[in-house]
Amino acid sequence: MDWTIALVMFGSFFVLVFAGVPISFSIGLATLASGMMMLPLETILAVVGQKMATGLDSFSLLAIPFFILAGTLMNCGGIAQRLINFSQVLVGRMPGSLGHVNVMANMLFGSISGSAVAAAAAVGGTMAPMQKKAGYDPAYSAAINVTSCISGLLIPPSNVLIIYALTAGGISVAALFMAGYVPGILMGVSIMAVGTIIARRRGYPVAERPTFAMVVRAFLDAIPSLLLVVVVMGGILGGIFTATEASAIAVVYTFLLSVVIYREVKIKDLPAIMLDSVVTTAIVLLLIGISVGMSWAMTNADIPYAISDALMNISDNPLVILLIINVILLIVGVFMDMTPAVLIFTPIFLPIVSELGMDPVHFGIMMVFNLCIGLCTPPVGSALFVGCSVSGVKLQALIRPMLPFFFVLLLGLLAVTYIPALSLSLPGLFGMH
Repeated sequence: MDWTIALVMFGSFFVLVFAGVPISFSIGLATLASGMMMLPLETILAVVGQKMATGLDSFSLLAIPFFILAGTLMNCGGIAQRLINFSQVLVGRMPGSLGHVNVMANMLFGSISGSAVAAAAAVGGTMAPMQKKAGYDPAYSAAINVTSCISGLLIPPSNVLIIYALTAGGISVAALFMAGYVPGILMGVSIMAVGTIIARRRGYPVAERPTFAMVVRAFLDAIPSLLLVVVVMGGILGGIFTATEASAIAVVYTFLLSVVIYREVKIKDLPAIMLDSVVTTAIVLLLIGISVGMSWAMTNADIPYAISDALMNISDNPLVILLIINVILLIVGVFMDMTPAVLIFTPIFLPIVSELGMDPVHFGIMMVFNLCIGLCTPPVGSALFVGCSVSGVKLQALIRPMLPFFFVLLLGLLAVTYIPALSLSLPGLFGMH
């Protein structure tokens, strides 16, 4: 391989990103710049256009706009407060109870909506005033909100896992969904463990014991929201419908839930919700299409194989190579959003870990877990900035309180990386692996 091509591709890409060029255009221009070193411009334009069209011509991709629409309906449908009330019943008796309620509600809301940013805004915006009134340090409250909102990206249904499945070459979406449960719960529980230690040291209050009537009311209010996960995953596991068909059913269910049952969404609100979903879908699909073109350029230039050889020359120990890959992805996650990172680096690292004998499902969960951490870090951590916004805490004041949570997230990442059973036990139990 000519390393000049790789240097032009990645060099131009990062220069454009840091210059403020939108990520999709940065990927496209970097692909053209490196492609012209291999083929004439008119040929590159034709090939990249063809690859983009081919990459988007997938039935499985229909799941993304449907799940985005379902998530948008849920965000506007009054789900957050009901899940917060339900979480108070579940974990309200633990030390620093409001912090644990925040984590639990983020896990539930994030998994239902499929968006860490939506969870950080909806749950954090509701919990921040409650925690401040109870005497919690606002920086602590913001830190626990930001670091726990990402857990919903591992707990299905998750658009990021769908994108990884397609990029990795048609891996079972259902298997990835099941594989995400244990790591996602591990992420949330580790945040709660740190929160318990901090709450005990600072003497944060424990919520009053709820009455039986309060428990019943909170449970009944939350059941319709929680049933979405049961319907989607139950249908997939039962072979009633595919993950793509499940996304369409999720839209119908969330429509009935938000408009008919909770009545938080009015008919007049639907055009704006549809438009918001269409814009988000267009951004994601443009990224996917252009990244397919970059993947072709990388493969044509033998970049993945060259990187594989370089890593193997450093060490032939799988433990060391996986550690290096994790470090690279952690650095990438600091500067790049999850979707383009998955699209760009899956074709590079998946052949390497496959050669080491690592299961593609296991690697997908490791990669998503890793990149989730980047959502909490500056300069492009979207969850971080949303968390600061809803809490009113400045970024500088938030970094130090987040360090203990970062530490346990890194420990969780190492556990997911080196203990395959955490990711593969559930898919194996259900005969998906």
